[in-house]
Formats: sequence, C-alpha cells, structure tokens
Amino acid sequence: MEGLVKLDRIDINILVELQKDGRITNVSLADAVGLSASPCLQRVKRLEAAGYISGYNAHLNLAKITESVTVFTEITLHDHKREDFAKFESNIRLVDEVLECHLISGGYDYLARFMTRSIPHYQEVMEGLLDKNIGIAKYFSYIVIKSPVLKDGVPLRKLLHR
Repeated sequence: MEGLVKLDRIDINILVELQKDGRITNVSLADAVGLSASPCLQRVKRLEAAGYISGYNAHLNLAKITESVTVFTEITLHDHKREDFAKFESNIRLVDEVLECHLISGGYDYLARFMTRSIPHYQEVMEGLLDKNIGIAKYFSYIVIKSPVLKDGVPLRKLLHR
C-alpha cells in the first residue's frame, strides 16, 4: 500500500459523509466535517486521486421502475485448478444479471447474487451459463422473498476502530 495517502479523522469524516450523499455540495460537506470550503475540496480531490473514492452513483428505486427477483446462488466447480477458476471468473463477469460474485471458503466455491426480471429469466441465465461449459458442476438457488436490511455504505468508522 505504498504511495497511499494516510487517512486522518477529517478524511474519514469526508468519506463517511460522501457515502451518505455523493451529491452533497462542497460547502455543506465542509460544514459537516468542520473545514472551510477550499481545504475540503482539496482533500476530496486528493482522496479521489489516491483511489479512496472510486466513483459516485445514483441509487435507483427499482420497485418504481420494474419488478425484479434477487437470487443468491451457491456455485461449485467441477475442477479446482487455477485455470478452472480463471475460466469461470472471466465468463461470469460478462453476465449482466450477476451483481456480485465471491470466491468463498466452505462447502461450495462461489456465492453469486443475480438480479433478473423473473424466476424463468433467472433459469434462462443459469441454463446459458451451463451451456457455456465454464466449469459449473452444480448450483443451488435461494430466491429472496424480502430484504429487511439493505445498506449502501460501509460502516467505515467501525472498520477502522475510530
């Protein structure tokens, strides 16, 4: 991690505030973190340049746009050589319906989160992946019924013990 900017309390506060509202004005952000506008903007630019801030997104209210189904899928590969993992990962990245895919420890190899318009659409996506012969031995699907907790940001202060 050489070359990274050392984060101080104010930097962390800036990151926390930007997680809450990426469109906050610089003046409001400066006020929230106890700086004047110019030094605050300099810090934000420095955090962006150092890669601590990787982008700004709009959070969509998907329920107002369309219906969708979220499915968590446990995936086990046939073989476990480095090239098997690489082949699977390079192919799964190309699937638009895959929002997350994690290589994990435990009883299966990957945990993926899919978002599709319906259960039949999810099944089409899975059949397409199986047809591609990318090493999937088996998979188990868990359809989300309700999501009582969804958080966009990370608990930065807790992760940093501050």
